[in-house]
Amino acid sequence: MLYGLRMRHVLLLGFVLAATATACGGKTFPSLCANQVPPPAACQTACDAAPGAVNGCPSGFHCSGDGKCDTVCTLTGGQCGNDYSCTGDGNCVPNGNGSGTGGMPDACPSVHFQAMKTTPSIELLIDKSGSMDNDFADVTSTGPNDPKKFPTEQNALVNTDTTKPPLGVVTQLQATVYFGAAMYPSDTCPGIFSTPRALNNLKPISDLIAAHGPAGSTPTSQAIDAVVKDFMMNPPPAGSPPVILLSTDGLPNACGASGTTMQDQTNTINSAKAAFAKGIRLFLLVVGNKIDATFEQNLANAGQGIVAGQPNAKAYTATDPGMLATALNDIIGGVLSCDLALTGQVDPTEGQNGTVTLNNMTLNYGTDWTLDPNGLTIHLLGTACDTLKASQNPMVDAVFACGAVIF
Repeated sequence: MLYGLRMRHVLLLGFVLAATATACGGKTFPSLCANQVPPPAACQTACDAAPGAVNGCPSGFHCSGDGKCDTVCTLTGGQCGNDYSCTGDGNCVPNGNGSGTGGMPDACPSVHFQAMKTTPSIELLIDKSGSMDNDFADVTSTGPNDPKKFPTEQNALVNTDTTKPPLGVVTQLQATVYFGAAMYPSDTCPGIFSTPRALNNLKPISDLIAAHGPAGSTPTSQAIDAVVKDFMMNPPPAGSPPVILLSTDGLPNACGASGTTMQDQTNTINSAKAAFAKGIRLFLLVVGNKIDATFEQNLANAGQGIVAGQPNAKAYTATDPGMLATALNDIIGGVLSCDLALTGQVDPTEGQNGTVTLNNMTLNYGTDWTLDPNGLTIHLLGTACDTLKASQNPMVDAVFACGAVIF
């Protein structure tokens, strides 16, 4: 799905400028591919504008809206003129010296882009503790009307049987998400069983889940830390926002412990905060109804970087198979639809000073939208996310001071 995106300043929210680029002050820069004889060698090469795509354009070129490599400038060619500089992908951007309009240097009128969905990197962090062998009321399942939590979640993730719908969320979306999976605890508690993140990763994930049934305790803090470490050692492709989807059915504890302590809970919340500080959002899905509501909300808030005074993050709870499938689709669908990847970078400390509008309605920072700590992705939240997904031709407009943009 493409979103029509109207962008101000030279921040490219995702996405690809048309062959004739309109920059700040209404200035246009003609395509060298269309006007230079002979045209540069890579002109008209087929490309994919999606962030992190394998068939992108070579250095000095960007992928235009028609799926062809294009450029309007070279680094030493002077095509951009005064007050503009040529970027490494062949676009002219303000260099901060222009007098501009709109009350600040290099203020820009509307610049039109095609906004591409992100291809997120989602690590499924699955609690496989012994209680996952119980039903949703946390008692031993005895009949067909009392499905167990673990096989129900397994089905909601990787079901491929078209005669027994719905298909699993990984089955449906494996071509558009870098899915990986980690299950905890492992045989050497508090370790994890895992398979690396990749596109079209259904079989390895399905095999991993099938090989490791419910057993053990719930060392959630250590499991989060292990996934964060893996993201740091094996970072996602460029433009792919990292996400942890934590599904758990109980309060955290230590290896071999049968109960939880306040320190266990504090450690888990701090692990989620540490993940967010590294640019990794954590979404919480509680499977069943045996978890403390206050801890659940605090963990959900920590995973989304919510601080005191801001509206609570959504904590997803599933108390039956239908709710579980819906929650998984809502979380992953929201990441796919409502993350707007930046091809430029914003100083994350300046995010709250930006202005984002959706369909001409101004959105509130922290409530309706946030900026990743790495300054590379805008996330629409809550009602704003719902509005974006429900709009046939949504228009997103974002304004940042030129000084906030990191070229």
